[in-house]
Amino acid sequence: PGARIVEAELARQMGVSRAPVREAARRLESQGLLVARPRYGFTVRTLDLQQINDLFQVRIGLEVLATGLACRQASDEQLAQLQARVDHMVAQAPHLGQAERVALDLGIHACICEISGNAYLHRLFSNMQTEIRMILALTEGSYRDPNLIAESHRPVIEAMRRRDAAAAEQALRHHLIEGQEHVQALFLRAQQAQTAAPPNPP
Repeated sequence: PGARIVEAELARQMGVSRAPVREAARRLESQGLLVARPRYGFTVRTLDLQQINDLFQVRIGLEVLATGLACRQASDEQLAQLQARVDHMVAQAPHLGQAERVALDLGIHACICEISGNAYLHRLFSNMQTEIRMILALTEGSYRDPNLIAESHRPVIEAMRRRDAAAAEQALRHHLIEGQEHVQALFLRAQQAQTAAPPNPP
């Protein structure tokens, strides 16, 4: 976070012209990963605790709505496919790296939004995924027990398969709030460590 993107250097490393590098930077800017500064170029976005909390607030509201809609509108086949995703994540969690676990995790949540039957809601969640990945990447190396994370999806899908919208929404909210609190704690710990660290020598 905060690092400058030097287009010429990236183009040299990748063996391409600066045009595709600039186009890639523009796309990353539109996804919320880079920030353009006049006469300075692009930098990697720096997140603060307020932005993290704002994102989780919207994410929780969106996904709780999606869960309730899916309980009422998803087909039995769609719910069975969601169950298979959860089972797969539980089976693979101990053997995968952080990036793969995050991908499976987000895949489950994206599937819930998709089977809600609300295309606009699904599109909103898809637009948020890049920023969610960015936040989770900042916690890499400090992530909770992967087996526990995988298993924490089970109460959600079990309630959904019973078509119990209230229980599913409650389980999903609990699951996401736990994740938010974990990210908050890691972010504050990283800030404290950075503040306490001695300055770099000249």
